[in-house]
Amino acid sequence: MPHDQAQRNKAIQTAVRSPRRRRLIAGAVTLGAAAAAGASLPAWVHAAAPRQLRVGYQKGALSLIRAHGVLEQRLAPLGATVKWVEFSAGPVQLEALGAGSIDFGDVGEAPPIFAQAAGTPLVYVGATVPRPYVEAVLVKDDSELQRPQQLKGKRIALNKGSNVHYFLVKLLEKHGLKYGDVTPVWLAPADARAAFERGAVDAWAIWEPYLAAAQQGLKARILADADGVVKNRAYYFSTRDYARDHADLLRIALEELGKIDAWAQARPDEYASELAGILGLPRSVLDVVVRRYHYGTLPITRAILDEQQQIADTFLDLRLIPRKISLLEAAPPWLA
Repeated sequence: MPHDQAQRNKAIQTAVRSPRRRRLIAGAVTLGAAAAAGASLPAWVHAAAPRQLRVGYQKGALSLIRAHGVLEQRLAPLGATVKWVEFSAGPVQLEALGAGSIDFGDVGEAPPIFAQAAGTPLVYVGATVPRPYVEAVLVKDDSELQRPQQLKGKRIALNKGSNVHYFLVKLLEKHGLKYGDVTPVWLAPADARAAFERGAVDAWAIWEPYLAAAQQGLKARILADADGVVKNRAYYFSTRDYARDHADLLRIALEELGKIDAWAQARPDEYASELAGILGLPRSVLDVVVRRYHYGTLPITRAILDEQQQIADTFLDLRLIPRKISLLEAAPPWLA
């Protein structure tokens, strides 16, 4: 036998005689036998499998997190990757969640109510502070409409099931009108802007940054915002299974959102400048937008879920959802 081959054989025999090596080899044999027999593998084997956080996002704070790459940096040591999917509004994000295409995203008050009523297995994992100034009903600058009471009989463009859907319901109620007193025209933001511009609708219920862009680009006027009407929180969501199995990844995503909030509050000019570049909107628009927001990311509490329950009950009374839902069923697994 050649000398080098003898040396290799001796090294192999020494390694096999090592107690640690014997345990590893025995473990590998056991796992192989278990897999061949169809038995369940130990939890630590599954834990080593690649993980992924699929993020659905709209134009906003999550766009900045994506641009900075901070989520990828923080999840990499945990063996997790990130996939980003952009959406124009909350309802389509939640459709993607229900279809199993995303794991996490941001949404306004109303969309998760419709989604839960439709059977989407969502849970709320975080919330923002109230933000009443970032949604409003717009009219043309030369419109005869001066007060919300004058919306009776008018055509109002809005995204069905979005945060402005609930805002419109409560705005009408506050001013002595019923939901049936107006004609909703269901349009996504881009189509709603076009309809508003050509005069096909009398008013447009919309959120930022479309709101400020319409004010500057279309000479639109705010008829009423959500101040004193609704709180207009945004929510961060996941599925129950994902929240149970990957709570650590969701916690990190929420921590990064909190950092963006702190930055925006402390340095609004820098925030507006970077957001303008990411969103492709004029800096003048973003200067308005960032100062209308209130900043802060909060954990989900029973009090916050109670707010959502009021929205759900309102929609049920108006027959906008098919059944009564309990918001406690959409609580995160870690809520006591």
